[in-house]
Formats: sequence, structure tokens, C-alpha cells
Amino acid sequence: MIDEKPLEPLGPRGLVFMASGQGSQKPGMGADMLDVPEVATTFECASDVLGRDVAALVRDASPEELNDTRNAQIAISALSIGMGWALMARGVVPDALLGFSLGQISAMVLGDMLAEEAAFALIAERSRLMGEAADANPGVMSALLKMTLPEAEELCAACAEGEVLVPANLNGGGQIVIAGTPAAVARAEEAWAARKGRFSRLATSGGFHSPLMASAAEPFAAYLAGVDFRESAVPVIGNVQAAPLTADGARAELVAHLTSPVQFEASVQKLAAAGAQMFAEVGFGGVLANLVKRIDRAAPRAAIQDRASFDAFVAENGE
Repeated sequence: MIDEKPLEPLGPRGLVFMASGQGSQKPGMGADMLDVPEVATTFECASDVLGRDVAALVRDASPEELNDTRNAQIAISALSIGMGWALMARGVVPDALLGFSLGQISAMVLGDMLAEEAAFALIAERSRLMGEAADANPGVMSALLKMTLPEAEELCAACAEGEVLVPANLNGGGQIVIAGTPAAVARAEEAWAARKGRFSRLATSGGFHSPLMASAAEPFAAYLAGVDFRESAVPVIGNVQAAPLTADGARAELVAHLTSPVQFEASVQKLAAAGAQMFAEVGFGGVLANLVKRIDRAAPRAAIQDRASFDAFVAENGE
């Protein structure tokens, strides 16, 4: 349920960092950023917490290995967090933070709501629980193009046939991602194609942001009870309500996030109304920057995903 309250005006630069979500991963992503000190330190932190070489995962994993949610989540978050720290160290400081799904946790770290070590342990637990839920309740996700939310809701209701099938990512610009059982999603894709609609399967290993993740909610809530959250330094916009997160509300938001749709379009629209002047994606793939373009073609945006784009953005926006 979206919180309709408008955001407070952003700082004068109006810079929004967007942290990438799962599905953006690709072998070798960000490999040329690993020698940037802040990025290297973040990957070392992740490796220490998890007891494995996370940098090697980014450099060497096969597509199949990297697509496993237990690997994808940690690799994507380490890159987004490290790149965010590196930008801030060079004077590129955001006025607000917005993560997409997994990226919400990366945004919490960059907003100083959550310690980096605690975040990687949290992500490992989250990915483990989501992986177990996905194994127990197999699901897939598919992006349907040129579709409205009412159309998506009608399509899901018509094609579910008693199985799970729901809108999961409300991306804007006519793109809605559905999640559900493999058979139900296939029926929806077939029905949408019959209407001359286009779709694209996502590289995820489960039906995330849907009731298929419900079994992860209770153990995840129990885990979060022992995690410390602080008030954010700048607004961190949550995916469930498209509103700023608070230290007291962070746990409930993260649990609801498992089974609730990602309100990305509403979040971007509220940030734009609050004075956002640049939406800069930190991570890989440029997915979020492209979604911003779908929502508002005039909105300034950037995809910072490798050394060349990083250096160019610092040269233009750093101190």
C-alpha cells in the first residue's frame, strides 16, 4: 500500500542514488572497479563476513552459479555499496537513496541505517531463506511490456487457475513484472502474447515479491529482531510504501518486502516531485536508469556500472 504523503524537498543537488536489484547480475560485472579502494574494502568486508571470496564470485562465476539467489544477492549488493562509498569519497554525495528489491538493503547501508557487516550477514540470511522458499515453492518472474496495473491484475486473475500469480514489480512506463508458479506465469505470457503483447523472462531463481516467499517471512522476522537499525542520514525510500524508511519501521518493511510488490514507479515519481535532478544507478546493468527513462523521458539519469562510467560521473559531479 503506497503512502500518499509527499516527500520533503530534497537537497539543492537533488541527487538520488539507486541501488541495483537482483536480475541485473552478469559474470564479470564491475570487475574493473575492484581495484578502487572503497570497492575493494567493501568486497573484503563481504568476504570476511561470509567466509568466501566474493570478488572471485564476481570475476569467475558461471551465469548459472551467479543466477542462484544465494550468490546473486551478495555480489550485486557488494558492488552497489562499494561504488556508492567510492562516489561519496570523491564528493558525489546523494540527497536521497532508492534501492530496487535487494537494492533496498544496499541503500540502507549507504544511508547509514545499517552497518556494512550487519548488512552482508543480513543479505546472506535473506538469500538463504528466499532460496529455501524458492526450492520449496518454485516460481519464476516475467516482465510484461505495455501493460497497466489493472490489466496485469486482470491477467493474473484469469491465468492463475488456483496457483500463485501476482504483479510483483510495478516498474512504470508500461512495464509490470509478474511472479508466480512456472505454469501460471507461462499461461500469462501466452495470453499476453495472444494480445500481441511482449514479455521477457527475468534471470531470477524464484517468484520473488509474491506469496511464494511467504515461508521465509517468519524466520526472517526472527532474524531481523536481532539487527540494529539507525535513522538514515538522508531519505531512504522503501519499496513497499514508496516512503522514507525509519529505524523503527525497517524490520516490518523488510519482512513485508518479501511478499509485496516493488513500488518503483511511485517512488521515482515522489522523488521527482521532491526535487530530484539526477537519478544515478550504482551497480550493474543500467536496469533502473532505463526504468526511470520509461517513467519520465526528461528525467536526468545515469548508469554507473564500470570504471569508465564511474570516472565520467565523478569528473562531472565530484568536488
